[in-house]
Amino acid sequence: MEQRFTGKVVIVTGAGSGIGAAAARRFSREGAQVVVADLTDEKLVATVADLPADRTLACPTDVSDFAAVQALVAAAVDRFGRLDVMVNNAGIAVQGKVTEASLEDWSRIMATNVGGVFHGSRAAMPHLIESKGCIVNTASVSGLGGDWDMSFYNATKGAVANFTRALALDHGQDGVRVNAVAPSLTFTGMTEDIKADPKKLAKFAERIPLGRGAEPEEIAAVMAFLASPDASFVTGVVLPVDGGVTASNGQPAQG
Repeated sequence: MEQRFTGKVVIVTGAGSGIGAAAARRFSREGAQVVVADLTDEKLVATVADLPADRTLACPTDVSDFAAVQALVAAAVDRFGRLDVMVNNAGIAVQGKVTEASLEDWSRIMATNVGGVFHGSRAAMPHLIESKGCIVNTASVSGLGGDWDMSFYNATKGAVANFTRALALDHGQDGVRVNAVAPSLTFTGMTEDIKADPKKLAKFAERIPLGRGAEPEEIAAVMAFLASPDASFVTGVVLPVDGGVTASNGQPAQG
């Protein structure tokens, strides 16, 4: 595999499972020194076990707490001397209509999905300006259009998408690129109920032109591209990694 990140330092939040774990492994395989963060040590055990100890640092971090994210960035720089890529991936989902999901759910999902991206970007930016590095955020096709019974999640991912664009404008002349991936159905712990239910899975497959959901590694590969020199003139992009979902205007197939 090409070693595009040799000598580079990458932080990945939400790295204990799913897309975050796949991203940490991908960056590490391409030579990066990787700092993995998730809410607890227990969540990071499996991820760290797959990565070389001399190039890996695990930091339990609550991304909804700015001081904790500042400490994460400081630990990365203290250990490896620099920061080149900030992957703001940590996120949670809440289902229910606006009248059904709780006020506590609203506060929690906003603090994690939006606050976490803001905190990571704010804490990392001075170091990324110094290294001419980049940010990769995890948005979602749910931030590009609405879902039934997912208004809280949709609001957070829409915020991530437009925050990504705004940061790209503000910091392009600092030499910092800011992009996001927007996955559709991806087989992670968050979507286990869909994968386990043949009827639900079939409904998703009908709406995805490629006819299936994504594996986390497929999203991680696009994250690595966006962070790499191969994307040196790409910034402000919210890139659907969705099997073609957003190619549709929503109308059903004919015939």
